[in-house]
Amino acid sequence: MNISNSPGQSMAPSHGLVEIMRRHPLVCFFLLAYSFSLLTVAPLGTALAFATSTAPPPTTSAPLSDPHELETFLDGVLGVQLMDDHIPGATVAVVKDGRLFFAKGYGDADIQNGKQVSADHTLFRVGSVSKLFIWTAIMQLSEQGKVDLHADVNTYLKTFRIPATYPQPITLAHLLTHTAGFEDRYTGIFVPTTSDLKPLGKWLAANIPARVRPPGELTAYSNYGAALAGYIVEQVSGIPFDQYVEQHIFKPLGMNHSTFSQPVPASLVTDVSQGYTYTNGTYRAEPFEYVEIAPAGSLSATATDMANFMIAHLQNGRFGNQRILQDATAREMHTQHFTNDPRVPGMDYGFWEQRLNNQRVIEHGGDTILFHTLLALLPERNVGVFVSYNSPAGETARDTLLQAFLDHYFPAPKEPAPHPLAGFDQRANQISGTYWATRRSYTTYEKVFQLFTTVNVNNAGNGHLAISVGGGQTTDVVEVAPRVFQTASGHGSAVFRPGPNGMLMLLGSAPIEAFIQVPWYDAPTFHFLLLAVCVLFFLSALLLWPLLSIRTVMRRRALRKKLSPDAALEGTQTRGIGPLLAGWLAWIVSALNILFLIMMLIIFSNQENILYGVTPALTTLFILATISALLTVGVVLCAIMMWWRRFWRPWQRVYYTLVALGALAFAWELVFWNLIGLHV
Repeated sequence: MNISNSPGQSMAPSHGLVEIMRRHPLVCFFLLAYSFSLLTVAPLGTALAFATSTAPPPTTSAPLSDPHELETFLDGVLGVQLMDDHIPGATVAVVKDGRLFFAKGYGDADIQNGKQVSADHTLFRVGSVSKLFIWTAIMQLSEQGKVDLHADVNTYLKTFRIPATYPQPITLAHLLTHTAGFEDRYTGIFVPTTSDLKPLGKWLAANIPARVRPPGELTAYSNYGAALAGYIVEQVSGIPFDQYVEQHIFKPLGMNHSTFSQPVPASLVTDVSQGYTYTNGTYRAEPFEYVEIAPAGSLSATATDMANFMIAHLQNGRFGNQRILQDATAREMHTQHFTNDPRVPGMDYGFWEQRLNNQRVIEHGGDTILFHTLLALLPERNVGVFVSYNSPAGETARDTLLQAFLDHYFPAPKEPAPHPLAGFDQRANQISGTYWATRRSYTTYEKVFQLFTTVNVNNAGNGHLAISVGGGQTTDVVEVAPRVFQTASGHGSAVFRPGPNGMLMLLGSAPIEAFIQVPWYDAPTFHFLLLAVCVLFFLSALLLWPLLSIRTVMRRRALRKKLSPDAALEGTQTRGIGPLLAGWLAWIVSALNILFLIMMLIIFSNQENILYGVTPALTTLFILATISALLTVGVVLCAIMMWWRRFWRPWQRVYYTLVALGALAFAWELVFWNLIGLHV
């Protein structure tokens, strides 16, 4: 299930706050440290699909005609990746002209038991590549006349309905092209054990995401939309999704070592690869990952089984004497049905398009937290590539492998560097700024992850733009036509055009989403600076108010000695208690806000607190935010009272007012990022 901002990625929010904290723990301290110095957010990796993992050894081009030569080539690429990127194992299959051309396992499937990866026996979790089976099933039902791709999806839902937020209904065609207009969510898409899995229909009914744009306007990859399509397969066919796929896809394709079942059937369980993390020089085997929205990401399969699936699609539904789709249906599935702009690749039904080395590639990627997979087809070449890795570094390794494969067997001619175009600076000023992906949360607490996945575009001069994600790795692109840019290698492109809600950035490498320019007050820099100022006031209040309280108490004692008891009591009541309570209220709010930031960093640093549903710790965080916001109202009222009753000296009133404004600004931040209440 694809929940990052990069094509070919699935279930783990590796470009969100969780991955940054995992890779760069110093960033966890940013909210406090930013108060004392200006820090940059750590690199975000491959959200633009421009970055790569460890580069493979240089190779010369060759025709794809000799399996032994291909083995030598892949041994070199995979050997470097597994060693340098700390990946225990990988599995690969390449098909050509309707047959398995090459398949091989690399490295370890189970380090502890010394089990090596076998391409035809070791099952890897393929994440969102599972969705291709949903889309194939939908096309099967379509050609049988059992579903209409352009009918309202509510036609096929019996126990719940998708709200009619817009006049236009969501159709299966919208789900197939990821243009339904849903917001994206991560919370609860994994569960700890099989007993925690809920029936698909109940989960979908209870977790309908907000519809944030009319269907058919822009792409925004949706795990929910794919799972909804899988549920429609169940409703229309009358059998569970895993059984449907077993009967109508696995069986005719001879995919005998593949399953959507969780847990994996006993006959296959010993062949499932472990998933690993790598920390401090040690590989750690992690537990099996249970996917709540199973059709969208629970498939476990071997490379050779996936080779059969690729062959069937490259042959327009035919595999040997069997057919999973009619020729016309398969051709329709492999045809572009939506693009954010004609100048960038678009969406077929289920597959997304790429233009790499002048080759049309249709593909789908997939990730769980631990496994990272890519399935890519070159229809005009009748070639398909499948690769899967059993460690998080596979997220970038798969794209590197595909590009190396294309460079070796289908090299693109080098084009001369373009000359700067007239009027570039004017266009660059319109283009430069901060962009948010359409694939994000709008109404839940997950909106806060935008602080770390914002795309920044800046004029680098002389026809070049610098594009970076979250202040991390910067990619240089050069203008080749007005508002059309390309990387120096030619492996990535970006097109800018006005959209319904602002300037759009459309990446050739990411047709599954668009990026919308946002105003300055939505940019992370503004929010970080505002938080930094707030934290400064909160920290000063935590230190200053106890000192002021001690001073007030001492003055009250001195007053009692000079005045009669009745006069001293009256002075205390009118001058001491009110300001003292106001000061301590500000101190409590400051302490709560600092505690909230610390708790947020701790909670979000553990991805299980996000992917595995709303934990008690997360609920506590929301309650803490709500209490703080309510008490902030009291602090603001106290500030007004201070000026009205002229308590304290002027500088003290000014300082208290600044603390109150800081608390008010912090409360606004909590509201802006949906952190008050239970927005999940």
